[in-house]
Amino acid sequence: MARVERPSVPRVLKERPKLRVLVSGASGFIGTELVRQLEVDGHTVHKLVRSKPTGDSEYHWAPASRMIDYGVLESVDAVINLSGASTGRIPWTPGYKREILESRISATQTLTQAMAMAAAPPSVFLNASAVGFYGDRPAERLTEASKKGEGFLPDLVDAWESAAHLAPEKTRVVTFRTGLVVGRGGAFTPLIPLTNLGFGSRFGTGGQHWPWISLHDEAAAIRHLLTSSLSGPVNLTGPTPATSDRVTSYLARALHRWYNLVIPDRVISGFLGDAGRELLLLSEKVLPDRLVADGFVHEHRTVEQAIDAMLRN
Repeated sequence: MARVERPSVPRVLKERPKLRVLVSGASGFIGTELVRQLEVDGHTVHKLVRSKPTGDSEYHWAPASRMIDYGVLESVDAVINLSGASTGRIPWTPGYKREILESRISATQTLTQAMAMAAAPPSVFLNASAVGFYGDRPAERLTEASKKGEGFLPDLVDAWESAAHLAPEKTRVVTFRTGLVVGRGGAFTPLIPLTNLGFGSRFGTGGQHWPWISLHDEAAAIRHLLTSSLSGPVNLTGPTPATSDRVTSYLARALHRWYNLVIPDRVISGFLGDAGRELLLLSEKVLPDRLVADGFVHEHRTVEQAIDAMLRN
């Protein structure tokens, strides 16, 4: 039988679309890395700023007063909201707890209200959230299907995510629940210098799980969610759970410093109150099930790899 020649068909690689993305909190710890990665991907990044805009890509807003030009929302494909007062500021006085809550709700609702007023609202809204939703759950495997915990942070996250879902019906909403971000900022701002000085410490028993993710993977996961079909809550954590002792002891080892101190639970609770209990002593074994099932591949699969990458930068 004669061989039939078939015309060669060039292999076409499907490229991800280049989007116009509006980011709030773009100058922060996570936002700076996210913007860098978005621009490397070829996306056009616009920023919401509270000060006077310094270029054509910046737009002024005042979320505490619900002020924003809703027309901005008609010129972008996606919105990423990273705004909110830091939970790392200690102590959590009643007044500061209100500020933590109100800063998140006001920023989120300012955006969702502006989307509702826009004739052509963005198709994607990625809103920051936190693994604090789950509360203290020692030894329990926590996924996006797990129920809300008890405490200030679970109540905060529940209200925050509810505000995000006020976006227009046709806008895909993702609330990405972030854990401890391993990078030169955030919780590691005090941890690195204290450890360098020889004050690396175990917090309480050290057996509590700290949900972690590298700074690179945090930004990469948010980028992934831009073009994913996922909606609702998505855990942004590393794939290998780690205890707090594993985090702090390896940091000391990587910095070639002593690791002999222990700060008892009662001291942390006594001096830091709710902030100490909910930030340092809670155990949350949070897994990124939906993110991994959607095809995301972590660059840093263990907390040791994440810490090594942080110290190289």
